[in-house]
Amino acid sequence: MDRPMKGIRILEVAQFTFVPAAGAVLADWGADIVKVEHAVTGDPQRGLVRVLGHDAHRSGSSFAPIMEGPNRGKRSIGIDLANPSSRPVLEELVRRSDVFLTNYLPGVRTKLGLTVEDIRAINPDIIYVTGSGFGSQGADSDRGAYDATGFWARGGSADGVMPADADQMAFMPAGAYGDNIGGMAIAGGISAALVGRERTGEPSVVDVSLLGVGAWATQFTVNLALFSGGPLPKVQKKSAAVGNPLTGSYKTSDGRWLQFSMLQPTRFWNEFVTAIGLEHLVDDERFTTLQDISAHSDEIGGWFADTFAARTYSEWIEALQGLSGPWAPVQNSWDLGNDEALIANGRIAEVVDADGTIQRLVANPVKFDDAVVQLDRAPQFAEHTDEILRELGLDDDELIGLKIAGAVT
Repeated sequence: MDRPMKGIRILEVAQFTFVPAAGAVLADWGADIVKVEHAVTGDPQRGLVRVLGHDAHRSGSSFAPIMEGPNRGKRSIGIDLANPSSRPVLEELVRRSDVFLTNYLPGVRTKLGLTVEDIRAINPDIIYVTGSGFGSQGADSDRGAYDATGFWARGGSADGVMPADADQMAFMPAGAYGDNIGGMAIAGGISAALVGRERTGEPSVVDVSLLGVGAWATQFTVNLALFSGGPLPKVQKKSAAVGNPLTGSYKTSDGRWLQFSMLQPTRFWNEFVTAIGLEHLVDDERFTTLQDISAHSDEIGGWFADTFAARTYSEWIEALQGLSGPWAPVQNSWDLGNDEALIANGRIAEVVDADGTIQRLVANPVKFDDAVVQLDRAPQFAEHTDEILRELGLDDDELIGLKIAGAVT
């Protein structure tokens, strides 16, 4: 069963990435996702021209990665939820759904009649799911957030990667970084709620916050601070274990980096020094124990650094292929998108865009039964409005009437 969510129907009233990313994961797993977009403006993320200094679109192509990633595999319907004429359509969609998924703020949900009470009055068995900035209770429950604020800054990650003498705040390593991590959490919560409903007959109300996901990601230091009774002092963070030159990062001649994590240096010593061309250090009596290596770690580390600095990144990737100890190249986004392990496991998958062109996207990390990943492109704005309305039983006259009223696109 490579698509275990097949037959599950999810109504998504959400925008940007945090909650839509959850819908994308569930669509990958086989669920039928109907994405409700504003009848005029659509998902605001469609309008982003540049993201973190990069072009979000390419001239002549309908493919926009910032929309495709969190929205692939869905169907889009354009509805003006504020227009009373649209209410029967929304209610019929709710009746036919297993899950109602939204990131609208509580005040907006109340205004539009989308509260859990409103939705459960239509479908008592529906699982009601919200993605929020700071949780469904407390003084901040009606405050909006992006992952830069709720996850990265307030959630502890930004502080965790900054040294004490930082001149500026460290920013996320990628756009929608916390949103995509949070989307996986929401998808897991929905899956658990579906199992719970099947076993008990009781539908859950699920909430996942960006702040909660951020705290979970940084829980090691959060838990330690709580145990210690106060803020943890800033310490200089190194990629190397103290006294072990077979751990840490080394720079290549072309400015790239390699990371090594051989925590048992005596076990890997001969193999390592042979692989990097320092065969004269094999079985060197000066470095036969962990204590010996630790005592000379600065000197050894200097030899290793000079050695790695003499060859290029690509040369080292080739030279180190057979090395059994844990190591990895420090990859950029292009490297990662072409990573052989990801490709072999189907985590970089092809999708045909609206222009008929084959594109590639990162697949979600969960794999079922070694099945080949099958991705469908994200919908164009309101692309499936007519199709969905006809599924609800509306005839052409009713459909045209809704369009004339401005209720749907």
